[in-house]
Amino acid sequence: MRIATIRGRLALLGTDGPVDVAEASDGRFGPDPQSVFADWPAFREWAGTARGQVLTHTPEEVGPPVPRPPQVFAIGLNYVRHAHESGLPVPTTPLVFTKFPSAITGPSGEITLSGDTVDWEVELVVVIGREARDVDEAHAWDHVAGLTAGQDLSDRTVQNAGSPPQFSMGKSFRGFAPIGPVLVTVDEFTDPDDLRVSTVVDGVTRQDSRTSDLVFTIPQLIARLSAAVTLLPGDLIFTGTPEGVGLGMKPPVYLRAGQVLETTIEGIGTMRHTLVDRPTATDPHRP
Repeated sequence: MRIATIRGRLALLGTDGPVDVAEASDGRFGPDPQSVFADWPAFREWAGTARGQVLTHTPEEVGPPVPRPPQVFAIGLNYVRHAHESGLPVPTTPLVFTKFPSAITGPSGEITLSGDTVDWEVELVVVIGREARDVDEAHAWDHVAGLTAGQDLSDRTVQNAGSPPQFSMGKSFRGFAPIGPVLVTVDEFTDPDDLRVSTVVDGVTRQDSRTSDLVFTIPQLIARLSAAVTLLPGDLIFTGTPEGVGLGMKPPVYLRAGQVLETTIEGIGTMRHTLVDRPTATDPHRP
């Protein structure tokens, strides 16, 4: 099953195209994409029989499949070769931080750069479908609604400011957590633990790896996180980025206004964003 947000409404993607869930279900499930996670098992059962009028839409009308997650977790240094390029040891326990939910944006459009050291980080994102507390690894996938693509955009200057540094602010500027273009349920993948992930900047491939290189697998992350906190339906887990980030290049290379950032995950799809500069102080349209 594949779901999306189209013109702000929940849509189910069938073989012929997307169907508006609220209309097709006669109101049993509402139009708000976020609300479906509160009744995810019932929605999955209904989706197998859903029928409705196919929606026409443009790529610009597709929003984030999870627009208002209650919690957003992120994992640092969770690929072996990314730890190596960072000059740091491979972690022995998950390095957890958060991206604030207001950073969420959709799979296309413009993203405003916060400064001149903004980096790319493609990530496979887990969407929680059932409340999870003290879940063991063997049952972790049972609590997953699906997977989507994400970028953990990072202002390296802000991220590394202070001693010791803290990550969340530098990773939570507006638009710094794009996700999409769809949410895909786990049964759609031949092997959800081995997916190709890539970042392309202005036609140049910067990251190209597979999630089989994860230090901590998705079941391990869910088990470790749920041992400490309650994972809620609709929560997101950014599972970490592979090697190839700008910070790891010599000299470092960062995103610039006018560049096009493409994020692709096998079996999910591609996001495309154009980077723009922050408005100047004299700009009358500056927020």
